[in-house]
Amino acid sequence: MALSKNEKRLKLKAKISRTLKTTTRAHRLSVYKSNSEIYAQIVSDKEGKTLVAAGTNDKSLKSAKGTKTEKAKMVGKLIAEKAVAAGITEIVFDRNGFIYHGRIKALADAARENGLKF
Repeated sequence: MALSKNEKRLKLKAKISRTLKTTTRAHRLSVYKSNSEIYAQIVSDKEGKTLVAAGTNDKSLKSAKGTKTEKAKMVGKLIAEKAVAAGITEIVFDRNGFIYHGRIKALADAARENGLKF
């Protein structure tokens, strides 16, 4: 029986999570996207806490116009600014089983441009 698209993503997500959690020396930038929204959060796996979060539903981005990719860039910039303000500069990128393409890539590139290293 073939796996559905979401089941494949969840299987890949588990594999990525195992790898990241065993090799993590820094905080983890976890990204999730739905059909219309994109969310990013920086998580400390040692403490089990979300340190910084941003998404397209954020108050400062709620009225933003543009394509979904442009909004992903805005979220990447916002998460980087919040992280740098919180003293976080080095992270590990967790794409959550999504392909590193399109909105995920746009968010990562914008975060890199605005001060995060990964």
